[in-house]
Amino acid sequence: MEVATVENNNESKDHNNNNNNNNNKTLFSIYSNYIWNRVLAFLPSSSTSSSSSSAASNIFAKISNLYRQAARVGSRTHGACLPLPLPSNSFDSASLVMSDTSRVYEVLEDILEHTFLNLHNVQTNLQFWQSRAEGSNARKMYFMIFERGPLAFIDGAVQLIRGCADEGSSMQNICHSASSHISERIAVLSSLRCALATFLAQIYMEVDRFGEKLVKDPENSLPSLLVTINDIFSNLEASIGHLQAMRQSDSSVEGSYSLPLLFEKLPGVNQEGSQWTDCEVRDAINLIYQNLLKLDSYLSDIVAKHRKPRKITLHWIRYTCGAVGLSVCSMWVLRHSSFMGSSDIDKWIGDARESTVSFFNDHVEQPLLSIRDELFETFRKRHKGVMEPEEVLLTSNSLHRMLLAFSEHTKGQKIPENASDQELLEIVMFRYEKELMHPIQNLLSGELARALLIQVQKLKLDIETAMLELDQILKANEINFAILAALPAFFLSLILLMLVRTWFKRDTRAEGRGRMARVQRRLLIVEVEKRIVQYQTYVDQGQEKDAQCMFGLVLYTLDRLYHAVEKHAKATGEWQCLRQDIIDLGKPDLKTTYKLVVTSRLERLYDCLLPSPKRG
Repeated sequence: MEVATVENNNESKDHNNNNNNNNNKTLFSIYSNYIWNRVLAFLPSSSTSSSSSSAASNIFAKISNLYRQAARVGSRTHGACLPLPLPSNSFDSASLVMSDTSRVYEVLEDILEHTFLNLHNVQTNLQFWQSRAEGSNARKMYFMIFERGPLAFIDGAVQLIRGCADEGSSMQNICHSASSHISERIAVLSSLRCALATFLAQIYMEVDRFGEKLVKDPENSLPSLLVTINDIFSNLEASIGHLQAMRQSDSSVEGSYSLPLLFEKLPGVNQEGSQWTDCEVRDAINLIYQNLLKLDSYLSDIVAKHRKPRKITLHWIRYTCGAVGLSVCSMWVLRHSSFMGSSDIDKWIGDARESTVSFFNDHVEQPLLSIRDELFETFRKRHKGVMEPEEVLLTSNSLHRMLLAFSEHTKGQKIPENASDQELLEIVMFRYEKELMHPIQNLLSGELARALLIQVQKLKLDIETAMLELDQILKANEINFAILAALPAFFLSLILLMLVRTWFKRDTRAEGRGRMARVQRRLLIVEVEKRIVQYQTYVDQGQEKDAQCMFGLVLYTLDRLYHAVEKHAKATGEWQCLRQDIIDLGKPDLKTTYKLVVTSRLERLYDCLLPSPKRG
C-alpha cells in the first residue's frame, strides 16, 4: 500500500509538472503572437502585394522608427534645444493634414539636437586647447611634462636630463613640441567646428525657408525639403573629407586615422514630381537617420583623438600624492590600531568622544537651557514690587512702624497708618536736627538715640534694596553669559553652514543659481551679440561661407542660452517673452539692428539675466 501511495504521488507530481510546462508554453505562445501582431500592426497596409525586399525594408523602417523614438526620449531628458523656425500653428496643421510632415519635424529636431551636442563637445575641447595655447612657454612645458600622465612625465624627464649638457636645447624642443601638439588640435577642432556650424546654419535656413510652405502645401514642399537636406549632408561630407585629407597629410595625433565619412545618398526617386509615396518619404527619413548616426560615430572618433586630457590625467600628480598620503596614513592608523595589539586608537576615540560630549554640554546644551530658564522665569521676577524677598519686606515694615511710632510720640497726636515713609522721615529728620543742638543731654534723656536707630534701620533697608536690585541685574545678565558660552558652537555651526553652502553652489555652469551662473549667462548674451555683429560683417563683405559658419555659431550660443535660462525664466513667469526673444535672435531674415536691440533688452529686463546684487 505504501509503494502504491508513493507511485500515485509521483504520478500526480509529474502530471502537475506537465500541466505547468504546458501552461508556460501556452503563455509564451500567446505573448509571442501578441508581440508579433503588434509588430505587424506597425507595417503599412496595402491592397496590392509587395515583394519580400519591400517587406524587409518596411520592417527595418519600423524598427529604426522605434529606435529613433527611444533615442529621442532619452535625449530629451537633458532639456529641449533651440526650437525650429516654424510658424506657431505648424504642429497642429501637421497633425491634421499629413502625418509624414510631423515625422519630418522630428527628424529636423533630432538633426539640430545632435548637431548642438556635437558642437558643444567640439567647443569644450577647443576652449581647453586655446587656453593652453595662450599660456607661456613655461606653462606649455608644464602641460607636456606634468599634465599628460605618468608616461609623458617619464619621457619629459628623460629628455630634460639628456639635454642638460646641451645648453637648454631640450627645453626648446619641449616647447616646440608643445606648440605643435596644441596648434594641431586647435586647427582640427576649429575646422570641425566650422563644418558643423555651417551644416547647422544651412539646415536652419532651409527650415526657415520651407516653414510656411510645409504648413500651406506639405505634399509638394516635403520632397523638396528632404532632397535639400540630403544635399546639405553631401556638403558636410565634402567639408569633413577635406579635413580628413589635411589630417592624413600632416598630423601628430596618436592612433590610426579614421575612415572617410561616406553618407548614404538619396536614391533616384521622383524628385521632380508633385508627390512622393509614403514608402519613399519613409525611406528618405530613415536614410537621414542613418547619415546622422554615421556622423555621430565619426565625430565621436575624431574628437576622441583630439579631446582634452581627462581630469584624472590632468591632476594625476595630485591624485598620486593623495593616494601615497592616504596609504601612509592608513599604515600609521593600522600600526596604532588593535590589529597590531595597540590601544592608542581606542583611547583617542574615547578622548575625542568625551571632548565632544563635554563641548556639547558646556557650549550648546547648558547655555540653551540657561537661556530658556531665564526667559521663562527670571523676567517674571525681575520687576520690583511683583515678588520682593521676605527680608526686604520685613525690614521695610519694621521701618514704617518705627517711623510711625516716633512721629506719634513726637507730635503727640494720632497719625494715619497710610502715611508715606517720606513724610514720616521728614518729621524724624526735623526732630533729629533739633536734638543735635544738645547732643550729650539728648543722647541720655532725649530722642537722639531713637532717631539714630531709625536711621540705622533706614540704612539697612537701603542696603538690602540695593542688593536685591544687584541680584536682579546679575540674573538678567545670565542670559548674556549663556550667549557668550554658546558663541563657539554658534561660530562653528556658521562655518560648517558656509562650507556646505559653498559646496552646493560651487557649480559655475550657466544653468546654476549662484553668482557665477548669472555671470556665465550674461557672457552668453555678450557672445551672441559679438557673433551677430561678426556675421553681419561677413555678409557685408560677401564672404558667404564665413557668414554661414558664424550664423551656425550664433545658433549654437543661442541654444546654450535657451537651455540655461529655461528653468529660471519659468520660475519667474517670464519664459514666454524670453523664449520668443531668443527665437527672434535666431531668425536669418531679421535685421541686425533689431537683434542688437533684443540683446540689449535681454541684459536689462529679465530677472534671470540681471547681474547679481553686489555684496555689502
